[in-house]
Amino acid sequence: MAEDSERTLLVTGAGRGIGAEIARAAAAAGWTVGVLDRDGSAAASVAEELGADAVPLEADGSDAAAVEAALDRLAEATGQPAPDALVCNAGIVRFGPLLDLAADDWSDVVDVNLTGTFVVARAVARRLVVSGRPGSIVTVTSMNGVAPGPNAGAYGATKAAVARLSQQMALEWAGHGIRVNAVAPGLIDAGMSEPIYADDDVRRRRSEAVPLGRLGTGAEVAAAVLFLLSDDAAYITGTELLVDGGVTMSVIGTLPRPRSVDSVGSDDR
Repeated sequence: MAEDSERTLLVTGAGRGIGAEIARAAAAAGWTVGVLDRDGSAAASVAEELGADAVPLEADGSDAAAVEAALDRLAEATGQPAPDALVCNAGIVRFGPLLDLAADDWSDVVDVNLTGTFVVARAVARRLVVSGRPGSIVTVTSMNGVAPGPNAGAYGATKAAVARLSQQMALEWAGHGIRVNAVAPGLIDAGMSEPIYADDDVRRRRSEAVPLGRLGTGAEVAAAVLFLLSDDAAYITGTELLVDGGVTMSVIGTLPRPRSVDSVGSDDR
């Protein structure tokens, strides 16, 4: 990856899980990291772990005024009017079948996952445009935005919407030198999925369902994010990169089929 020394990155939802892994990987690569989370104590804990080049920030991503205040604090700490890059990672899920899903649970997920992504990305992009500097934004979507999962409430719908929003931002902001891409994690043993993989049988069966034969890690998601942020991806914008071990594309391969259709040189035309 290209050298990232003296660059500033803002990561939302960085107080735990995949967001914290992205912050750690970025700090190790030389970025100064703004660790933003609506849980201020979680943000402070990760920032303390990362050291002097990390800035703890507390804000609800859907609150435009709070986001602007956090960006002001980051600018004061770094001496830069805008971060060079942004990762919109903050996300929540409210499990349950749609027939029983409360409207408030739906709204909470939309506010954090979709509205929060838009509000933070717009705020950073505006500052980049005013400063005349290029930038890179990566949103964190999900395989559930590509292929829905049962009883996931609004989660899959919001992640699909974030993927389309990312493309729209990429299209509208390309003229300002701002690239926007998305990373879609699959079955990752981190963050919100940790309770799922606490069940050993579920862990085994899910691992076996992945073509690569294992669950992914938060560090592997972080590596994909840092690639898209880097100068090595300078000609990439508007793409969604699946980090899923091949599971999203493997559905047909799991279905039963007669051996007769798999023979080479079948006479059927």
